[in-house]
Amino acid sequence: MRISTKGRYALRLMLDLAEHQGDGCVSLKDVAQRQDISKKYLEQIVPTLSRAGFLLTNRGYQGGYRLSKAPEEYTVGEVLRIT
Repeated sequence: MRISTKGRYALRLMLDLAEHQGDGCVSLKDVAQRQDISKKYLEQIVPTLSRAGFLLTNRGYQGGYRLSKAPEEYTVGEVLRIT
């Protein structure tokens, strides 16, 4: 099975958010630095995941993204199907 770059990066984003969920909201800048992914590319992926109900967003100072459910409730197939 071939996985697109968008799908691969979406999985890496979801994994990073799961690993840092105790930190509250996580900024895309931090995820981009840790995962060595372009922030611009992540900005294209996030709306798709948000519309699907996978992410919660907070705007403004202290804003960022976090998972809407517990990490164990997501499957790789779901994430790849959405992207």
